[in-house]
Amino acid sequence: MKKLLLSAVALAGTFAASAQSFSPEIDVTNWEPTTIMVPPSPLITQYLFIGGHHKVQTTATYGNGAGEALAKQWHDFIGFTPDNNGSDLGWISVNHEMVVANDSIGDGGGMTVFKVRRDPATDSLIIVDQTLSDGRQGKFFAVDFANTVGETGMNCGGITGPTGRIWTAEEWWRGGNGDLADRDTGDFTIGTGTANQSAPNGFPGFNGQTIKKYQNYNYMVEIDPTEAVAVRKQYNWGRQPFEGGAIMPDNKTVYLGSDATPGFFSKFVADNAGDFTSGSTYVYKHDAPGSKWVEIDNSDFSKMLNFDAEAVSVGATMFNRIEWVVEIGGKVYFTETGRDNPGSRWAGEKAAGAVFAPHHIARAADQSLEFNKTISPDSAQYWDYYGRVMEYDPATGNTSVFLEGGPYFSVDPAIAQYPNVHLSNPDGLNKITINGKDYMLINEDLNGSSKGRTPAGISNRTCELYILDMSISNPTLNDLVRIAYVPVGAEITGAIGTPDGKTILFNSQHPSTSNPFPFNNSLTVAITGWDNVTIGVPENAFEGDLFQMYPNPATRTLYFNKSTDVAIYDVNGKRMNVYRNVENIDISHLRPGVYFVQNTEGETQKLLVK
Repeated sequence: MKKLLLSAVALAGTFAASAQSFSPEIDVTNWEPTTIMVPPSPLITQYLFIGGHHKVQTTATYGNGAGEALAKQWHDFIGFTPDNNGSDLGWISVNHEMVVANDSIGDGGGMTVFKVRRDPATDSLIIVDQTLSDGRQGKFFAVDFANTVGETGMNCGGITGPTGRIWTAEEWWRGGNGDLADRDTGDFTIGTGTANQSAPNGFPGFNGQTIKKYQNYNYMVEIDPTEAVAVRKQYNWGRQPFEGGAIMPDNKTVYLGSDATPGFFSKFVADNAGDFTSGSTYVYKHDAPGSKWVEIDNSDFSKMLNFDAEAVSVGATMFNRIEWVVEIGGKVYFTETGRDNPGSRWAGEKAAGAVFAPHHIARAADQSLEFNKTISPDSAQYWDYYGRVMEYDPATGNTSVFLEGGPYFSVDPAIAQYPNVHLSNPDGLNKITINGKDYMLINEDLNGSSKGRTPAGISNRTCELYILDMSISNPTLNDLVRIAYVPVGAEITGAIGTPDGKTILFNSQHPSTSNPFPFNNSLTVAITGWDNVTIGVPENAFEGDLFQMYPNPATRTLYFNKSTDVAIYDVNGKRMNVYRNVENIDISHLRPGVYFVQNTEGETQKLLVK
């Protein structure tokens, strides 16, 4: 059974905040949820933006006048831009991964922006009415791509820069015009349709180049959330199936990930801080002598159009689906979401000179023992069911596994034996700083339900959102704390913290249409109040070396100050349960009352179960 512990947390309704009675946990025993589950009181939960329900303000597009249309669905990335010059909190930017033709919004994917401020009484978010310079008025605004950068592809991940600049990632690879949902598939000339206030010159160095329409997709695309317009496609970062990226505090260095097998880890370094139209582009090669970054000439447009081929030609390091990227404490973290059996997908690149990341070589060696035969990452038997979070240290140039997914199961366990925390296919990755302390936000997107990604007999790919205290050295899965999980059919995406450390935003993407409203639509969710709660076990919960447990009284999850064997006895001395080598246990099956917990050294503590 899965549980969440927070030391104090909250739920408010979709359209009205109503405090609930205190409880420290989410019960995650329902594997077919029809609503979004979030921590109970005293946090405040709001459903800010509902795809297919809220209307967005549009520009004049395809000969149709400016007006409004129902918002697109499949919310993914969330960007946040602070309102540094005003009294509001800032602008929220939400990607739409769904690719559809739309007369008003534009063909392909899309993006919606809206502005929020804090309610001074509750700290919850209020959506602000705006009037943009193009005359549009309202609360929600469709970002204009069609008239600015030649439309957009499927908008998945993205980047929030250190100053609040926003890029959206055009992920799903377009291999030809037949892959497009556009009404116009004619050739595209760079610099046309980009003469707006934000990008008066299109893209320096590439203007006037004519490319096939499909070649104008799969870029990082900067937008201006304050005016709801696209600024430019980042042609000099290369054409890749982008998912995530992070800009370092120097406002010059950009780390980028592509969602493919193989996926390449790349970097752009601007000549001048804040100007990303001029600089150098690199791909990561872990075994390169000297610098581990190999430059790809971004003045050669053919190399930018065929970035993956260039990466292979220089023997770049191959990863298994790089998704989101985030900077925390000067280091770079990215999710490698995994793919069940990637062997055939990168065998050709390996033969052409690309190299496997070291941890894949190590994993294959371990699996050789499992299969009792020689396995390499390009073998058909090689598996990567759960994925992981990776760490890149700019000081050393090395990548390493930060947090491995799992635990591994060869056979799906029964619900009763399912672990409290099971991390499967981490996808979205971001951060929040709460009261000066950094936390990582990890979003799941299950590739499947086999191999213990869900319990036996459960087909719903239940996706969860976790938070991790980044002050923990060498974290394990037991250090993850669950924040939320989404209803049947949905992926959890886009989690990001507001700069003031009070609110975590996330999306519920493509839920089942059979769920009740609004959970049958894509949702952008806000949970506010993190500056007033303690996440996980408080730092001062355990003092000294004696056997201790937390919380006490307890209702569901009991934590210990060290891994140990424990036995639980009732007041009559009857032994109820025995647990081996545990740091926490589920006690939800115990009736309310007094019990005694004894560890392997014979130390005993009195426990009150509520």
